[in-house]
Amino acid sequence: MKFDSVFEYIGEFGTYQKRIYFLVCLPAISTGIQMLMAVFILNVPDHRCGIPGVKNDTFASQGPVHASLLNYTIPWKKDDNGDPARASCERYSQNLTSTSSKSVVWNSSRTGCTYWVYDRSVFKETIITEMNLVCNQKELRAHANMVLMGGILFGAIFLGLLSDAVGRKVAFMLSVVVHAGVCIGTSFVTNFYVFMAIRFFVGASSAGLFMGAFVIGMELVGPSKRTFAGIVIEIFWCLGLFTVGGVAYALRDWHHLQLACSVPTVLLFSYYWLIPESPRWLLSKGRYAEAEAIIQKAAQVNGVKLPDKLFDKDTLDENTSEAKIWEMFTSPTLLIRSLIIFINWLVVSMVYYGLGLNVGNLGGDVFLNFTIANIVELVSYFLCIALLDRVGRKLLHCGSMLLGGVACVATLFPVIYGTSDHEWITVTLSMIGKLGASAAFAIIYVFAAELFPTVVRNSGMGASSFCARIGGMASPYIADLGTLVDGEFSKALPLLVFGGSAIFAGILSLWLPETLDRVLPETIDDAKNFGKRNTKHSYEMDIKAPSEEANGKWNPSFDDKM
Repeated sequence: MKFDSVFEYIGEFGTYQKRIYFLVCLPAISTGIQMLMAVFILNVPDHRCGIPGVKNDTFASQGPVHASLLNYTIPWKKDDNGDPARASCERYSQNLTSTSSKSVVWNSSRTGCTYWVYDRSVFKETIITEMNLVCNQKELRAHANMVLMGGILFGAIFLGLLSDAVGRKVAFMLSVVVHAGVCIGTSFVTNFYVFMAIRFFVGASSAGLFMGAFVIGMELVGPSKRTFAGIVIEIFWCLGLFTVGGVAYALRDWHHLQLACSVPTVLLFSYYWLIPESPRWLLSKGRYAEAEAIIQKAAQVNGVKLPDKLFDKDTLDENTSEAKIWEMFTSPTLLIRSLIIFINWLVVSMVYYGLGLNVGNLGGDVFLNFTIANIVELVSYFLCIALLDRVGRKLLHCGSMLLGGVACVATLFPVIYGTSDHEWITVTLSMIGKLGASAAFAIIYVFAAELFPTVVRNSGMGASSFCARIGGMASPYIADLGTLVDGEFSKALPLLVFGGSAIFAGILSLWLPETLDRVLPETIDDAKNFGKRNTKHSYEMDIKAPSEEANGKWNPSFDDKM
């Protein structure tokens, strides 16, 4: 008997599974908060050089005398909309002409700032303003976001291996301890390099937090419910985004924001008593009695009765077929298909996180832009739930990528044609891009998991996850491309890169075979022939056949945002 046969007794998504699934979805709120909190704590406000010798200098003019001093010291330039504005990173140099009178003559030559003043009308304090990460140090902002993504990559690999070795629950609880400690500790940091080091562990623990809990839940869900459950988790991720946006609106100091959003993570310590170990993992380690106790409890809560003896080494089927991931590169068909999957993973992660981080660079109200982006993302997940099993994976994924890509590229036209007051157009097109990227992120996991044959599915999804992390690490630098150029083109440049990449990857995905209502490949030979014939079965059978892994190695709806 394979483990999935258990669901014929206890039900695929009974009361017990719903309770556990709800609990394991809650950590997605915290991970969503930490992943995109950078929009607020690393926000770059308007700034300029401080006037030398003026201790109470402020960004806003304090009156005629202050305005006169500004004219002497700070040169003018044009902002992104072509309007005059003070230079952000330079001032006129000064000479002391009389030691006795200390009179000063300002020269037309320019020099760098010795200190800065910031527009504090939106945020009282951010990491940028506190540590002066502007002008010749502005690239440190992208480094901080890259380190977070690097931490996710490390956490996904290390904690994933730990989860397989010592158990899902052990790895999860370790992640809870680290996550709570580093997230709360971040709020007390005063040194940028310490902040970067801690941020690495925020990313690593977020990956372990999400994986450990969610895999436990998914391994208790029946085969026909996994696609639905894999997308529903995204709604909790969105809840985290709405939460951080609302708290950031109320708390404008980054220390307070980070602390307020991190303290609730200590509630996750209760999961030690609330969630079980994965029975699939217990069976893979030969711990039959423990696995059966969990299933018996599930049956009791679900109101069903199980046979007296459910699991032992004589009744469990073993999956003895093995293969290596590099066998996917042994034929032209599989090589091309694998490369297309990897490229789509890289691009969809890069575009999703890039557009999320780019919200703070769009202009206008950052809170409004962030909220609209979250609403758009939430809508995309409901659309996926409604359409994924109707339209099919390939067309819906390709359509989502092309929609997002074309919308991002279209931001160039208001710049080319000099459309007046085009800021709202850029924001609107960016949000349409976010709709496409969010939908594609939800689809690609299900699509890719069904394309890889059973014997290398776990390895294939691991390689895909690695590509996604590379895309995520590149996204902060692309999102900050606009800071390297002046003028109206600065807002469109990151969107052009994201849009062009999405269009390219979306078109490539058309060369992938459809998986909806198809018997999925189990062996390398099956994968070579997959898509060449149109054998159809019921959708439940197609999904159930390849996912009946007694050892639980495949978790087909794991959300790779983490």
